[in-house]
Amino acid sequence: MAKVNFEQWNGFKGDRWKEKIDVRNFISMNYTPYDGDASFLEGPTEATDKLWGKLQQLQKEERAKGGVLDMETEVVTGITAYGPGYIDEDMKDLEQVVGLQTDKPLKRAFMPYGGIKMAEQACETYGYHVSDKIKDIFNNYEFKTHNQGVFDIYTPEMKRARHNKILTGLPDTYGRGRIVGDYRRVALYGIDVLIEEKEKDFAGSERRSMRSKDYRIREEIAEQIKCLKGMKEMAASYGYDISEPAKDAREAFQWLYFGYLAAIKTQNGAAMSVGRVSTFLDIYIERDLANGTLTEVEAQELVDHMTMKFRMVKFARIKSYNELFSGDPVWATIDLAGIGVDGRHMVTKTDYRVLHTLENMGPAPEPNITVLYSSDLPENFKRYAANISIKTSSVQYENDDVMKPVWGDDYAICCCVSATQTGKEMQFFGARANLAKCLLYAINGGVDEKNKVQVGPKYQPITSEYLDYDEVMEKYDAMMDWLADIYVNTLNLIQYMHDKYYYEAAQMALIDTDVRRTFATGIAGFSHVIDSLSAIKYAKVKVIRDENGLAVDYETEGDFPKYGNDDDRADEIGVWLLRTFLGKIKKHHTYRRSEPTTSILTITSNVVYGKATGSMPNGRKAGQPLSPGANPSYGAEQNGLLASLNSVAKIPYEWALDGISNTQTINPDALGHEEEERKTNLVQVMDGYFDQGAHHLNVNVFGKEKLIDAMEHPEKEEYANFTIRVSGYAVKFIDLTKEQQMDVISRTCHAQM
Repeated sequence: MAKVNFEQWNGFKGDRWKEKIDVRNFISMNYTPYDGDASFLEGPTEATDKLWGKLQQLQKEERAKGGVLDMETEVVTGITAYGPGYIDEDMKDLEQVVGLQTDKPLKRAFMPYGGIKMAEQACETYGYHVSDKIKDIFNNYEFKTHNQGVFDIYTPEMKRARHNKILTGLPDTYGRGRIVGDYRRVALYGIDVLIEEKEKDFAGSERRSMRSKDYRIREEIAEQIKCLKGMKEMAASYGYDISEPAKDAREAFQWLYFGYLAAIKTQNGAAMSVGRVSTFLDIYIERDLANGTLTEVEAQELVDHMTMKFRMVKFARIKSYNELFSGDPVWATIDLAGIGVDGRHMVTKTDYRVLHTLENMGPAPEPNITVLYSSDLPENFKRYAANISIKTSSVQYENDDVMKPVWGDDYAICCCVSATQTGKEMQFFGARANLAKCLLYAINGGVDEKNKVQVGPKYQPITSEYLDYDEVMEKYDAMMDWLADIYVNTLNLIQYMHDKYYYEAAQMALIDTDVRRTFATGIAGFSHVIDSLSAIKYAKVKVIRDENGLAVDYETEGDFPKYGNDDDRADEIGVWLLRTFLGKIKKHHTYRRSEPTTSILTITSNVVYGKATGSMPNGRKAGQPLSPGANPSYGAEQNGLLASLNSVAKIPYEWALDGISNTQTINPDALGHEEEERKTNLVQVMDGYFDQGAHHLNVNVFGKEKLIDAMEHPEKEEYANFTIRVSGYAVKFIDLTKEQQMDVISRTCHAQM
């Protein structure tokens, strides 16, 4: 862009970010690292207490109505589909950050573009009925949606794999998510500059002898420009002109939120992350504090009110989605801290302020607060974050030291644990492949052990009484070849149709046109495969067959090393498994030349996966939940927390760039008997864990007794906002299904380090 100097930029340093869209450079030139403690923080204002009180009342009503307060059935959502909405019309002047997804708080939008049938089902599940007019438009006028496009061209083999849940959680019925718009751009540059830059990209995309890819990019840019204009119109309905940059902190918060609001009005993605915004917003706060136009009390109020809005994001979901991703999550992930490539830490006072919202308004699952961790972060901040974790179990940690070499120092966590470069990159989300079930297919020659149908290729099954390790490994390798092939082909098909029928124009408008694309896959059943292969290798595994000769259960004779005990014999199998499956994924063409990655992440689909997966050679019985993410198998950990962490830390992040999820529950007494001792010990645990190269850690600090009591007495006031970390995200425990609650209770609660 031509170099400009807006009056709103007075006091800001640097030139590069004025000459081109470069928020990272702006941040690097202007942020103020903070090494102090939390003593500057302020409590909630009267306005915050009133608004949060009203929102809590609405949340109680929502729960009493079965989990949904209200649903739209007459208006198809869009950036400008609704006029202004407020938490409470009578208190709208108290809101420092305004804007709702619909016209009423916690009312869920009607989003048919992912699939009209799915949108109808989501309404009907909760007793709402879509208007006949909308049904007519989408069902009788050839108005095609993403879901219809996908199922039109699914192969029979793909449908079988999906139905039998060797592939599951596929984004074929909802928005794929995991695309983080650089919402900061709205505040720093204003909409008009962003439109101007996209118009230049549109003009620059013209070619002689254009091809299909050229037509597609021109159409995408055109849609992005429409969305940018829509953002201006939406903001104007609230009385704001966002055509130019924000002039102060209040406007910076509001402008940024309008960008995010456009995203959640138009997409119901599996993850609608906010991104890395705290350091950016802190620059505006510091400038206003210095010139006397803002107080610390007002700064905290801005952070509290924006966080309140993130806590309100809701989407209409179908029953099967809620079973996969339990607890009504949206993964509005917000990222804190980290260390810049220049060696300066990026902790600011606003990182403290964001964590402090968990004290001012109590614990909450959203936004999904993520600390980008390094042992080199300021000690004061590490101790404060540890204290918040101990008090609320609402924070997760990811290793900045392993992510920064790949993604730079301006990346965002786009879902639970997955990183993307902010404003430079998008991800094609791809759910999970059940490698535990794949092992059982290898033993049974592609026949599903639960449904007794041929799903995988009709290879020769294993017929011996005892499993031979070499034979199993040979057949497992071949079955993984098949699974990787059908997995990538299925995802390629889904991504094509999503781009065609449910393109994320509002988010992509805030991302560079010349975008890097990653192709995300995922692994489920990780620890069960490790322990099963270990049992076959180091013990004797007898096959129990049904009347048709199908292997349905196993008897293991003798002991064997288990993943989660810092035993290299087991842990090395895990390293082999990850490397092997990723290698097979990489052999295949991926849509739009995207870069293949994988994750060890199940979210809460570990329960649904477990229902569909038969007995395993490691002793896990049919139907039982799989362990979540990269966690060891239930009951396998025998040597305490540190041994478990050491096992997970051996899994190389470089082969799982989409993330390695590890969720741990620690009894408070295991950390110490006094607050300061607990903080010290938790910081030491995280320093040691992440210094080994481990990627991720969910920290829960409570005993099983509290979980059981919450399950049995959800009506108690103390459990209304009782938040726990599950697999990469947080939920209100009482919002989980009974099955999910039992799964959480059955997980290891470490009583010793």
